[in-house]
Amino acid sequence: MLQILRQKGRLIEKCSDFNDACWVNLVAPTQEELELVQKELAILPEFLTYPLDEEETSRIEREDDQVLIIIKVPYQNDEAGYLKYETMPIGIISVDGVIVTVAIRETGLINDLLSDKGIASGLLCDSTRFIFHIFLKAAAMFLRHLRLIDRLTDEYEEELHRSLRNKELIRLLNLEKSLVYFNTSLKANDLVMARLQSGRYMPITEENEEILEDALIENQQAIEMAKIYSDILSGMMDAYASVISNNLNIVMKFLTSVTIILSLPTLVASVYGMNVALPFQDNPHAFAIVMGFSLLLSGIVVFIFIRKKML
Repeated sequence: MLQILRQKGRLIEKCSDFNDACWVNLVAPTQEELELVQKELAILPEFLTYPLDEEETSRIEREDDQVLIIIKVPYQNDEAGYLKYETMPIGIISVDGVIVTVAIRETGLINDLLSDKGIASGLLCDSTRFIFHIFLKAAAMFLRHLRLIDRLTDEYEEELHRSLRNKELIRLLNLEKSLVYFNTSLKANDLVMARLQSGRYMPITEENEEILEDALIENQQAIEMAKIYSDILSGMMDAYASVISNNLNIVMKFLTSVTIILSLPTLVASVYGMNVALPFQDNPHAFAIVMGFSLLLSGIVVFIFIRKKML
């Protein structure tokens, strides 16, 4: 999808002419769209293709008058019915006052920018400020997803208290993996913003520097939250692993005790099943005596196991 947008007064409107464009937005672009943007704006082809690599890391590059900034943003991935959060790269290219954004798939970041009236009213008037607002919104998206992960963790924990099932454990494992993705991406984004503070890649006014500092603060908060939640989840997974192992040991101990108790009457019955002379074989109450002796042996073993807290 290719969108060409420009600032008209306090509104942002779509247009079809690259000459009037202040912002070119590419989402899951086709090869024809990439070639059109490259031809019209004379952008380096690798600058357009780098952000389309799912594994691309956050970084900043400059070639002549073109600047490429890649940052990571979160998105929701429902894999096999299990909720998981991952990160994807978004490329921001600044060339001759025009901003080009490139993304593999649709995210809520662009919609957040356009829906914020305070930002959208002058969004495309200053390309540097526009880029810094993208950083700010990306950090806000991470914080929003982290709060959701924290709430989901509490819900899954309550379900695990009622029943230790694989389903809840897999859900917690997916959240733990999500936090690893978040932590890595947030730290990489932080390095990119720190490099931009130097002013080597683009001029920064005092007002724009305040926006970048706000984005850095939000990003640092997200890093701390991701680390805390990751530590909590890691400890919780270890605790539940110990609980499951302990429950298995209890079940095995109980079954072993029952097997020993049941083996005693079986042993007595096996002895009296032999075709040899045995005690009480001529006694009319032999069956009752043998059964009573078997139950007595089992009762003694049960008593010992209870005293030893093995039952």
